[in-house]
Amino acid sequence: MTTVKHRQRHLYSGMRVRQARQARAWTLAELGRRTGYSAAQVSRYERGLAPLTDVTVIRRFAEALGLPVEDFGLVPVPAVPGPRPASVRSIPWLPRPIVGREEPREGENVRRRRLLANLAATASLPFVGRGAAGARAPASGDLLVARVRDAMLGLDTAPAATTTAWVRGALAVALSDFHTGRYGALAERLPRLLAAGHALADESASVEHQALLAEIYVLTTRMLIKLDDPQLGWMAADRARIIAHTGNSALVAAEASRNLAVLARKAGWHEQAMRIALDAADRLTLRGPSPRLTAERGLLIQSAAYTAARAGDRDGMRELTDEAAAIAERLGGVMLRDHGGGFGTATVALHRISAENAAGDPGAAIATARAIAPASLPTVERRCRYFTDVATAYAHWGRRDQSLHALLNAERCSPEETHTRPAVRALVSGLLLGGRTTPELRALATRCAIA
Repeated sequence: MTTVKHRQRHLYSGMRVRQARQARAWTLAELGRRTGYSAAQVSRYERGLAPLTDVTVIRRFAEALGLPVEDFGLVPVPAVPGPRPASVRSIPWLPRPIVGREEPREGENVRRRRLLANLAATASLPFVGRGAAGARAPASGDLLVARVRDAMLGLDTAPAATTTAWVRGALAVALSDFHTGRYGALAERLPRLLAAGHALADESASVEHQALLAEIYVLTTRMLIKLDDPQLGWMAADRARIIAHTGNSALVAAEASRNLAVLARKAGWHEQAMRIALDAADRLTLRGPSPRLTAERGLLIQSAAYTAARAGDRDGMRELTDEAAAIAERLGGVMLRDHGGGFGTATVALHRISAENAAGDPGAAIATARAIAPASLPTVERRCRYFTDVATAYAHWGRRDQSLHALLNAERCSPEETHTRPAVRALVSGLLLGGRTTPELRALATRCAIA
């Protein structure tokens, strides 16, 4: 089904909900109270911005409004006893993490052995970036993925005498490495951190240790997304989400959901990615008084905006981006540097550059970029992302020299980030293959291990 048809279906379903709500003289908040959603989420459903396709959600609205489910294209549940249709999963099956000490059933043992065998079979293979030239990723990215894979397989040994204080300190340093693009250092630190986090969580079932392990997996997922390894990325994100719920950490659980939405989007599952992000943003656990929780809601809405752009919904992208920007404006300052690269007015604008690129409007992306001072972005990683997004916009616009200039600025900002990320290397490859080359471009390609 085409994107246009999907959009028409979402608009029809949302319009039907709005008509029924208005006929009862209910406010958005009243319908939200009856269905368990916020007024903002109900509004997104009504406008077709959030896809109203999940069977459970549709039935909830139909029941609250007294509408037949046939109005939404569903088959009514039979009134007589009989076999029920199989439930429809909104996201693909994900491997369940091994987080408890309870002995698995025989079937689970078979499935886990198969999963470990499949991963172990790939452990000796080099990581290959998905760039246009198909060139092998530089050594730091190679090493990082291989060692993280081993740590997730339980093949790494935790440091001796692991303590909570040591793990917290090591996590802080690893986050600093990530934010400054020190991939070589991360290749040494992150696998040991994963092993140490598991050792703590296995040693005690404390909420604190579970939450700490979930934070480590959130960082691991972000790194794997950057290095374009979806197989390990799915595993890390799902483990982060489940462990975060065990550790009763609403913020980390929401960030894990955001990473799952990113992975779903990268797989081309735009409706599922939108639903994961917006449903997570609307959970009551993020409705507390803490501005950090509010900022996480903004990050999730911001992620949904980029998904809308990837799905070809430019109006939806801009509407959601404006919603995230309004949240950032109310909060003021930059928050959550360790979650999603920070959240503030500048970071929302940074995501708008990516979204305008994805929506096919490089001119709007450049106009947005000109309104941002790169120094206002909270981390080196975000500043490097700014320059690579600008380079992407200029490349789409056919302005090769400006694209190369932006890439060189990104390299000055964070050499390892520029040389290692598959997406950046693909952009350099495209410039090499797409027209006249210069000594500067060939030299950059050499440093990226492309030429």
